[in-house]
Amino acid sequence: MRKPGFSFAVAALGLGFIVVVLGAYTRLVHAGLGCPDWPGCYGFLSVPRSDSALELAQMRFPDDPVEAFKAWAEMIHRYAAGLLGLTILGLALYSLRQRRVPGYPVGLSFGLLVLVICQAAFGMWTVTLKLWPQIVTLHLLGGFATLSLLLLLILRLSGGFAPLAPSPAIKRLRVLAGVVLAVVITQIALGGWVSSNYAAVACVDLPKCHGEWWPDMNFREGFNVFQEIGPNYLGGMLDGPGRTAIHFTHRVGALVTTVLVLLLAMRLWQIGLGRMAGLLVLVLATQVSLGITNVLAHLPLAVAVAHNAVGAVLLLVTVAVNYRLRVPAREALYAAQTRPEMLASR
Repeated sequence: MRKPGFSFAVAALGLGFIVVVLGAYTRLVHAGLGCPDWPGCYGFLSVPRSDSALELAQMRFPDDPVEAFKAWAEMIHRYAAGLLGLTILGLALYSLRQRRVPGYPVGLSFGLLVLVICQAAFGMWTVTLKLWPQIVTLHLLGGFATLSLLLLLILRLSGGFAPLAPSPAIKRLRVLAGVVLAVVITQIALGGWVSSNYAAVACVDLPKCHGEWWPDMNFREGFNVFQEIGPNYLGGMLDGPGRTAIHFTHRVGALVTTVLVLLLAMRLWQIGLGRMAGLLVLVLATQVSLGITNVLAHLPLAVAVAHNAVGAVLLLVTVAVNYRLRVPAREALYAAQTRPEMLASR
């Protein structure tokens, strides 16, 4: 049975998905510094347009001329993120009113609120630290984490997706699903690192890279998380071998992810969860196809944005699988164990 607030949470998830897509679009059109300050834009609540506002903006930021398209891309993303923050605040406050409802996820609702506050801080640091790759990647991961927690909130409020009856096979599958979730998250982090270091087109051929199976790569530089803070990282600061190392690692990660997700889908099919298995395979196939297209077509904007969006969907499906395979609550487990005994006594 659905609990109060279910539709509210579904709307929040939809808005969160839009925010993630807008963030990807902003990053891919190089508009991350479309407004050089935060939370406003050149000291205004909106993008300056009048002659006097543009003159004042130029005086405030003489090294950052106003580019209206990039500034609007950044501000629309900020407006949507702000609306999402208010929506999650509403969910948290609403959960307080429902705290007497048995099993109502008050803690999860407030956990989401804390996460979105952290996301706001990462959004600010993304600008003030001039697109420092570490912060940009963490900001991306925070957005995906927000989507995941919103999905968990929806599943908790829906009253559906009951856990499967415990058995050795389910226990083994639960371990595999947890591993797949960890691998998907790692692959998303690698994708964020590729994007924040502008390494998406470091290799433009498949299956080789620069015509070689093992191209010239610099992993120490590519994965140096102690990069200097301060320079403007718009466009990236790494040389060719560093970017190639990042791109190549993401490719290897894609292969590992594909194998493990297919294995999980096969196991889900075997235990009767055919729809969930089919959805997992469909999303995976779409994501792999988009990744290949990004390489061969040299990162078309629409395909690159879709790659980010489908990556989020793959994560959400994997989260849903893990929720379906979760350990039953103690009360449900006790009922499942005692029901056969009660039937036998009759």
